[in-house]
Amino acid sequence: MSSIFCCSNTQSYNNRTLSHEPKFRTFMDWAVYPKDSSITTGTAPNAASVDLAIQIVKQVNYGPLENKRYFLKTSDGDGEFIEVTEQWLIDANFEKLNIFKNYECATHNRFFEVNVYEKNPVNAHHWRANIARPATQIDL
Repeated sequence: MSSIFCCSNTQSYNNRTLSHEPKFRTFMDWAVYPKDSSITTGTAPNAASVDLAIQIVKQVNYGPLENKRYFLKTSDGDGEFIEVTEQWLIDANFEKLNIFKNYECATHNRFFEVNVYEKNPVNAHHWRANIARPATQIDL
């Protein structure tokens, strides 16, 4: 298990209100430091019951990428998330939306990009043609 954020000093980099603000707020309220998580090793939830996934990209500010983590909102409505692998998102046909928020921690010189993923309603048979797929080779 490891903490999602480095400390409680993580602040929004740009205080703009976005159209998907409730999704960010729900995740950030859940992920507040010292919340920790590890990848679900048991049975992952049924993809049909999940409609929101969040990606956290952590890196040294203007430096190397440290990690990418993926979280699914549980369907029971309690605002909880579980951590899954990137492969789970690919298999479940999730797609990265063109919406993100940035957070930073000046204390630890860390930058966090928070991205929203949603289930793609298009036929899953054609998912490989979409460049918005969460693939390690594409998603830099």
